[in-house]
Amino acid sequence: MNQKIVGRGAARLCLTGTLAALAACATKPVAPPPPAPPPMVLIPPRPLPPLGAAPNLAVPPLAPDGTRLTINYGVSGGQALWNLRSAYNVAALSCQKPVHQPIAAQYAAFLKSNKKLLATVYKDLDKQFKKEQGADYIRKREIFQTQVYNYFSLPPVLPALCDTMLALGPPLGTVPSKELEARSVLELARIEKLYLDFFNSYDQYRTALSAWEARYGAQATVAPAAIPVASSTP
Repeated sequence: MNQKIVGRGAARLCLTGTLAALAACATKPVAPPPPAPPPMVLIPPRPLPPLGAAPNLAVPPLAPDGTRLTINYGVSGGQALWNLRSAYNVAALSCQKPVHQPIAAQYAAFLKSNKKLLATVYKDLDKQFKKEQGADYIRKREIFQTQVYNYFSLPPVLPALCDTMLALGPPLGTVPSKELEARSVLELARIEKLYLDFFNSYDQYRTALSAWEARYGAQATVAPAAIPVASSTP
């Protein structure tokens, strides 16, 4: 009889142990899956100014009709000739690559063959400047002429100016003086397009930069640099 009791007790212990094991297995927490990694955000490079220009450049503004108000806007035929001469002068002094060496000699020949015409144009423009600016006209004339030279010396566009003046020199040297003023209007427009294209691309850069900053949180503070705008005086 004692053996029966022992056997029954052992059975109960075995059953109890089995139930406990099952209960332990049933209540054991299951580890959650690892969280998904955050989505990768690919940030494109910050837009850069065209042609290696400064990031704080202020370009000449646009008129309501979309015309860029540069130093060459709305000038007379005489002023167009004088501004063309100024661009030629800048190229002769600043274009120093071996391929551009002929520019200086071409410019000297241009001055020599058109000496009389250029002297007359300068006198006429000087009179106009005096009439418009009054007693202080000499100082203002020199300031304006400095603006003209600075305009054509704009570093990002200077390489294109050098190439253009190199190509323009020989045909320009064959133009008779009596036709030079009319021809200057056309050739100045050709040179001016180099600068207009740059200013337009700079506006596009600023638009792209604004969109980039708005989307990716970049902040940039810029201060305008001086670029001369239009004037009708020499």
